Amino acid sequence: MGRSIIHMDMDAFYAAVEQRDDPSLVGKPIIIGGVSDRGVVCTASYEARKYGIHSAMSAREAKKLCPYGIYLPTDMEKYKRVSREVRSILQRYSDRIEPVSIDEAFLDTTGRDPIHIAKRIKGDIRDELRLTASVGVSINKFLAKLASDMEKPDGLTIIREKEAVELLKPLPITKLWGVGPSMEKELNKLGIYYIGDVQGYDRDVLISIFGQKGSEIYDFSYGIDHRPVEERAANQSIGEEETFREDMGDMDFLVERLATYAMNLSRELKSRGYLIRTITVKVKYGDFSMETRSHTLALATNSYEDIFKIGRYILTTRFEFHDRIRLLGLTVSNLIYPEDPVQLSLDI
Repeated sequence: MGRSIIHMDMDAFYAAVEQRDDPSLVGKPIIIGGVSDRGVVCTASYEARKYGIHSAMSAREAKKLCPYGIYLPTDMEKYKRVSREVRSILQRYSDRIEPVSIDEAFLDTTGRDPIHIAKRIKGDIRDELRLTASVGVSINKFLAKLASDMEKPDGLTIIREKEAVELLKPLPITKLWGVGPSMEKELNKLGIYYIGDVQGYDRDVLISIFGQKGSEIYDFSYGIDHRPVEERAANQSIGEEETFREDMGDMDFLVERLATYAMNLSRELKSRGYLIRTITVKVKYGDFSMETRSHTLALATNSYEDIFKIGRYILTTRFEFHDRIRLLGLTVSNLIYPEDPVQLSLDI
């Protein structure tokens, strides 16, 4: 018997939570984030998306498209609380859950009826949390995630193994896992625009050009994905970032902000019982270009001192600042659940 995998994706999560908590917002274009002109949209209600607004869009551009939208600040504590409630529902149906982000997760339901479970999950989220989720069901993670995106909002889509290859054929290559704008351009140069083009391409040529990534793209084009649902949080990350009202060049100020992020992340890690091994600093410049630098530790930690020390080291030594800073972020990843407490002695 093959695997059965579910991908659950909450619909317009932040905006939906705000509409739930304030009925006067229902049916209106709600934009979360972007309250100031220098901000960035986190998410938008489906009413706002009709105007072309999407996540990561600058607030200035969003307000041109939808000047009469309702712009609300991001309330991460509230969204994290609701996310934990969603996770509690998922745990009723599988002990193999892989959180992907605050509002989506994979479940391995092999050996049971995944369609029945998907319906139960959607019903519980609707009845108990007054929210909706779109759910995809298939034989692997790639196809399940693809399915969950096909009938948003409040969808339930099944992709069966026998129909996967033909279903994938006419889709744009950006639907393949890991194909972003840069990879799309490189594939376009080879005459590859649709997933069917990948299916008809020589696998060895793709590998010679893109290495392991070429092999993965070829497999995905045929609906092949052997990755397991990882219960532990190895691929999960948590982070904090801030867009400043004015571009900043004061390193003391930036280090001070980094210390605040490190403190908040340390508290979050300890409350959830995680240790981390990778620390990443992100900067976005005034010209909107962006850079990230990461450091992976030999031993895991969750202490404020360790996270801040590494973050400060990355910020002050690993970037060549060509402009003032518009946005600063700190992310921790490679999360693990320790069996015994582990502390780190840093020597950098």
